[in-house]
Amino acid sequence: MEPLKIIEKYYDTRSEAYHILVTHSRSVADKALSIAEAHPEMNLDRTFIEEAAMLHDIGITFCNAADMDCHGTYEYICHGYLGANLLRKEGYPRHALVCERHTGTGISLQMIKENHLPLPLRDYLPISLEEQLICFADKFFSKTKLNKEKSIRKIQESLNRYGEETVLRFNDWCKLFLVE
Repeated sequence: MEPLKIIEKYYDTRSEAYHILVTHSRSVADKALSIAEAHPEMNLDRTFIEEAAMLHDIGITFCNAADMDCHGTYEYICHGYLGANLLRKEGYPRHALVCERHTGTGISLQMIKENHLPLPLRDYLPISLEEQLICFADKFFSKTKLNKEKSIRKIQESLNRYGEETVLRFNDWCKLFLVE
């Protein structure tokens, strides 16, 4: 599998959206791979991690996010499940799960109902270690300040507005994935 070839099917390589997606995804992939390298005992699938990290945000093209040169009709929060649908169509169901489950620290069915989120009603929580790792690595990079890594404190502060559950999950990942 070649993630860039898949991205190039849906994005003009000269567009700002392509540049943002690929730059952000490369940062996430590199962070996830460096963490995987530091944890050989976890026996993580590094090839899958790199591929899925490069594709985790492919669904942004379907969203209305003009600041990222994306001019779709869906709300930004939908990019995960929309990207998952695209990757399933491409024949990559395992990679699709990463798309679907990487937003925030995952989105529970309860969060969808309580916040009236425009998502199909189901849990979007990362399950496998690879899914959790990519979701964790993604929190360190935004698409608006490319190549600038956020501090753990900044991430915790930004997650706090989504509830204690999200911060606790992130803190658990810090204990699991970060080497002291």
